[in-house]
Amino acid sequence: MNDLIARMPEKLHRLPELAYNVWWSWNAEARDIFRRLDFPLWRRTQHNPVKVLRLVSDQKLAERARDAAFLRRYNKVMMDFDRAMSNGHSWFHVTYPHLTRKTIAYFSFEFGLHSSLPIYSGGLGILAGDHAKEASDLGLPFVGVGFLYPQGYFRQHVPSHGWQEAVYDPIDMRDVPILLVHDDYDRELRIVVEMGGRRVHARIWRVNVGRVPLFLMDTDVPENEPWDRELSARLYSGDSEMRIRQEIMLGIGGVRLLRLLGYDPAVLHMNEGHSAFLLLESIRERVAEGMNFMSASELVRSKSIFTTHTPVPAGHDAFAFHLIDKYFQGFWEQLGISREAFLALGYQQEQWGDAFNMTVLALHLAGRFNGVSKLHGQVSREMWQHVWPQLPVEEVPIISITNGIHVPGWTAGEMRHIFNKYLGADWEEHHDDPVLWERLADVPDEELWRVHVALKDKLMTFLRSRARRSWVDGQCDPTEVLVGGTLLDPDALTIGFARRFATYKRASLLFTDMDRLESILLDMHRPVQIIFAGKAHPADEPGKHLIQQVYTMAKSNRFGGRVAFVEDYDMHSARYFKQGVDVWLNTPRRPREASGTSGMKASLNGIPNLSILDGWWVEGYNGANGWAIEDHPHGTNEDQDYQDAQLIYRLLEEEIVPLYYNQDRDGIPRGWVEVMREAIRSNAWRFSTRRMVKEYTTELYLKAMVDMPLGEPV
Repeated sequence: MNDLIARMPEKLHRLPELAYNVWWSWNAEARDIFRRLDFPLWRRTQHNPVKVLRLVSDQKLAERARDAAFLRRYNKVMMDFDRAMSNGHSWFHVTYPHLTRKTIAYFSFEFGLHSSLPIYSGGLGILAGDHAKEASDLGLPFVGVGFLYPQGYFRQHVPSHGWQEAVYDPIDMRDVPILLVHDDYDRELRIVVEMGGRRVHARIWRVNVGRVPLFLMDTDVPENEPWDRELSARLYSGDSEMRIRQEIMLGIGGVRLLRLLGYDPAVLHMNEGHSAFLLLESIRERVAEGMNFMSASELVRSKSIFTTHTPVPAGHDAFAFHLIDKYFQGFWEQLGISREAFLALGYQQEQWGDAFNMTVLALHLAGRFNGVSKLHGQVSREMWQHVWPQLPVEEVPIISITNGIHVPGWTAGEMRHIFNKYLGADWEEHHDDPVLWERLADVPDEELWRVHVALKDKLMTFLRSRARRSWVDGQCDPTEVLVGGTLLDPDALTIGFARRFATYKRASLLFTDMDRLESILLDMHRPVQIIFAGKAHPADEPGKHLIQQVYTMAKSNRFGGRVAFVEDYDMHSARYFKQGVDVWLNTPRRPREASGTSGMKASLNGIPNLSILDGWWVEGYNGANGWAIEDHPHGTNEDQDYQDAQLIYRLLEEEIVPLYYNQDRDGIPRGWVEVMREAIRSNAWRFSTRRMVKEYTTELYLKAMVDMPLGEPV
């Protein structure tokens, strides 16, 4: 950052400070500063302020330093930034001033903060990023711990044959808002973790997420052997042995990182089971201080929180005993227990044999647990009841805190203008108040519809621009250009399906009856089109087959260009999707969608959901804010797929398409606009991270901070 500071004009000398705090990613006026600095560069860098400052010309900087209007905006943003960072006025500081010196440490395998820092793969990471942003807004004494993946998550390329290819590009650390952590003598800080008889070193990077520091470990350092330098190279890559080494570094290394930086957390929050080894390290510390295992484990239990996200047994990490023996040989002696007692902490019989399950470890040693929707909490209690065999299912102590989204970060700029105008200039401060959203009744139909049309046009322009850039750069052939959405009609009813391509999400469900789908898409007077996007895990062959199936449909002339597949879906393209389609489609096989947050983002921007009653939609659907695909399970999966597809076709033919095209003489579909309005009114506050993080605070964090006895009702 110092090199950027050196080239800034005096009047703009704090621009690098602003760029190196991702607070700008959810502050509209801060983003506007960088957009106005050099708009073509802002677009070319996909809204990356650090890269903008690195590439902007000295002449342009000098011009802006002489521009009185720009300087007024800049000075206001810096005043707002300083006020936001001061923290004394925040919700947590005002409500719980006696707890502000206690730290909440949040561990996650991935964090989705901005597309310029690709250390996320999907919903889990986006949720972690939104959680950190909201913790900043509310002023929680919060610190995040994760990995820096120098090669990030893969970029997706889908050639004309439709088979996904994974491309890994190293992150250029000069172009992302991240800084190495040094000691007082300007030396890079290191942590060391013993693995399989050798010492693995990791340096520490810091990302400023508003008020929240996020620390990321990176094993690509000279002290390590080549195979250990690769340990944190990529997200979700490698075999079980690579995975256990990563999880040792995240859990054990993460605790050591916090100790090195002077933190003694009052709360340890595990976002999924990847970091559960932190429980063992925390107990080991106490045993080393003289406590016995039982007392140490009770102390750690009182401060530990575990959030499970996966309602599918196969989605929980489990390791063969030989890997535990290899990497924890001698560790159980440090805990003061036997090997058998150690293995029992995570014992689970998997389909392939006896295993050490990370979720079971967390359920045995943490003190408080939650699922991420009401339905998922119920499923989790049933799934893990065997950990509490003495309790009936309904008393299993896994509660529910339904996920949410960071409203300031996911609201479209055009929609924000409406909210500013009709909800009040301070709506962001109170957006978890349901009464606030009743003011949407004052928004004229014309205005709400005009904003939606503008956002839809932005989506179509984005798709064409992306295809054009790929063509000019020689990165695609004509088939890929056409499949990417260049033939889409901006006036047609547009359905969006964008999520990870896993078989249970059933991306190809609409293709169950090709003739019926064709009649819906190609209706001369009421056309419909579908845009697909999403990645399959690099090792998920069935998921790749799904992409190929959808891709084949997209390039078929049978549908007249009414089906598109957009490759390399990320946070940047997600904003266009979740703000610009007309209907958000979600078709998981119930109850495998633990929560799902993409539909929440669409709903916030006035896009009705058409979804299976699973995850969050069970709580969000009210009969007037979208459409539910009712679940009547019987027969085989194939039978269920056929029934669900038929219901979707019927809803499209009889309700959705007629409502969309029933426009008055002014070209406004009044009935459709009412569904849009209700989607925002009913869901924006309820499925916000503001509501979610406040619930985590009152239901879980405070109980750990004040040492409330476990078992107290929540």
